Amino acid sequence: MQKNRSLKDLLLIHELAFILLIIFAATAGAIGIHLWEKSSQEANRISSLVSEVQQTRGDLYRQMKELFDAYFLDDVTARSEYENFTLSVENHFIKLKRIAVGKAEIDAVNALHSNYQKFVIEAPALFDQYQRSNTSASKQAINTDIETGLFYRYEDILARTEKLLNQKQLELNKQLTSTKLTATVLLIIPLLLAVLLLIFSSVFLKRAIVKPIEGVLRATSEISSGNLSHRAPEEGVAELSAVSQAINVMADKLSSSQETLVRTEKQAAQGLLVPMLAHNIRNPLASIRATAQIMEDPTHDTETREYLTGIINTVDRLERWTGALLAYLLPLKPQPNNTNIKDIVEGALAPLQQKIKSKSIQINLPKWPKNTTVYTDQHLLEQVIYNLILNAIDASNKSSSINISLEITAQEFTLQLLDRAGGMPFKPDPSAMSAPSTKRFGTGLGIPFAFKVCDVLGGELKFDARPNGGTVITITLPKFLNFPI
Repeated sequence: MQKNRSLKDLLLIHELAFILLIIFAATAGAIGIHLWEKSSQEANRISSLVSEVQQTRGDLYRQMKELFDAYFLDDVTARSEYENFTLSVENHFIKLKRIAVGKAEIDAVNALHSNYQKFVIEAPALFDQYQRSNTSASKQAINTDIETGLFYRYEDILARTEKLLNQKQLELNKQLTSTKLTATVLLIIPLLLAVLLLIFSSVFLKRAIVKPIEGVLRATSEISSGNLSHRAPEEGVAELSAVSQAINVMADKLSSSQETLVRTEKQAAQGLLVPMLAHNIRNPLASIRATAQIMEDPTHDTETREYLTGIINTVDRLERWTGALLAYLLPLKPQPNNTNIKDIVEGALAPLQQKIKSKSIQINLPKWPKNTTVYTDQHLLEQVIYNLILNAIDASNKSSSINISLEITAQEFTLQLLDRAGGMPFKPDPSAMSAPSTKRFGTGLGIPFAFKVCDVLGGELKFDARPNGGTVITITLPKFLNFPI
């Protein structure tokens, strides 16, 4: 049987599960926030790259305007503004190099910067050439060189850079979508776990606490109403299981006490009658024994002397059995001694010889072992066997057989009586004070007395139906009775 867990342990497990759920939810939230923050930082970085690239482009065009103003409009401040824009663009490239991540981005920024540096060197040289020639043809050549040369190369590199950044932006959008989905899943999982924990808690409370408490209440109600056979279910947490076990033990003790009380009351009721009957039996027995003793004479023939000795022995045996019957009404006090099972069985059969002959009953004795010595109460056990064999003889038909078997081990011996009668008309009850009698003048005390003797001798008595008809009576007793003298 699986050991029930303690309520304290189960509550600790429940609390640990709740703490783990909180930790998992916090971790999931932290992961979601981290992914979202990382995606946001990446988005800001890409936006910064795009912004810086666009600003370099704008400053470049404004720088060209200042160059035109300086050469064609003789603006004295244009050259200074040109230099300022150069510094501004260089600062943009410094930021771009600091923001750029990965080989593709760094290569694109370096290509833009390299092309811009060529522009800064080549553009003033073209304007100086124009200023020296100052013809329409040279002006057209300058426009062509600037548009198809410097600006074309820069715009081409800028377009590739913007394409790269647009691709980065698309990847970032996908990453943001994936991050959003991941964060949603990470937030849903703790909710599902919380629902499962709630369901588990409800089922746990019902199965481990509520249901066992209902069983305990029902058991206490049944037991208090007198149904001592009802038992509380030993289930649920260890504490409630222990309560159920205590209630069941209490019910067993109450049942045993009740049986003892009923048996005591019955014994008290019969104790008023049996001593008087025993007194009336002992008086005739004493007269018979005295007469047999008076009739003893050495001059009688051997057969007569044997009959007289048999009468005296039988009267003595009946006297002992009558004393044992009186003791039945009081707690039995066995007087164990070293005796022999063979002698006990033969002693029980001796008074029954006349009855056995009259019904032509065949008694099949066991093959006696070499050592059949036991330590028990010879007279009590002899009377038990006498009563049981007598019942078997009375129930058997003429010319029937009764088998007696014996099995001895190191600790106990088992004696069986097997007949072919019609079987027991009732189920013998070990706790009954008397049993139904099938004899005309039967008292019904034989079987209850046999139960009591076997119990006080530390063994048991069982009645079973024999296959194909009849009864098997099994007497199991310890080989050595441990009883204080």
